[in-house]
Amino acid sequence: MRHRPFLKALCLLVLAPLALTGTAGAQTALDEVMAKKSITIAIPTDFPPYGFVGTDLKPQGLDIDMANYIGAKLGVKVELVPVTSANRIPYLQTKKADLVISTLGKNPERERVIDFTVAYSPFFQAVFGPKTLAVKTPADLNGKSVGVTRGAMEDLELGKIAPAGVDVKRFEDNNGTVAAYVSGQVQLIATGASVAGNVMARNPQLGTEFKLLLKDSPNFIGVAKGEDKLRLKVNEIIAEAKKAGDLDKMALKWLGRPAGDLP
Repeated sequence: MRHRPFLKALCLLVLAPLALTGTAGAQTALDEVMAKKSITIAIPTDFPPYGFVGTDLKPQGLDIDMANYIGAKLGVKVELVPVTSANRIPYLQTKKADLVISTLGKNPERERVIDFTVAYSPFFQAVFGPKTLAVKTPADLNGKSVGVTRGAMEDLELGKIAPAGVDVKRFEDNNGTVAAYVSGQVQLIATGASVAGNVMARNPQLGTEFKLLLKDSPNFIGVAKGEDKLRLKVNEIIAEAKKAGDLDKMALKWLGRPAGDLP
């Protein structure tokens, strides 16, 4: 019994440096980035138009433009690290990346393990079609054919706005839907921005453009848990980009529509 106060004091002495180390280490990312004049950003290379490998074998896309934009505003060199959907969050947790800019949606499960900036770009399902076809409202779909993947989110959302006179043709997978649109079996396609971006990149002769929004799900930048200094600094950069119209320019360039109102 007499040894308990001594043991308690000893434990406090041992744990105190660990506690201080944990506190100091929780806010180091921005300081390290500025000290080494370099930031490592995880990006996609298999998800056009957000991130893909161009003909010059270099990454390009909306997420890559955003990564370079942030690096320029910080005045540091940008090191791009390709990631997949499966490993992008672990890259943050293991400090292989300072930020993740890779079509990252925010949900409670992810918020338990990483932090998020404000949104920087839209991710959406929409109706797309050739520039020669005038479609500005759901009523304009009357008398036209629209290809969609059966049971996909865009199928459900299209059903909410499609007038009775639209000819909805459902296909079993995205490849079938895209093939039908490219070959002219349908006049329009209802799909996600990434699929549409791929269609635009591979088939420029079609003159495909954004027509009608079906559902918006914005993208956020991932930051390691507790790195508030870095998160708030990136929020400042995004806010300035929004005010200057730079977010709208990036979205127009890659998605065919402005970024609009983002949370």
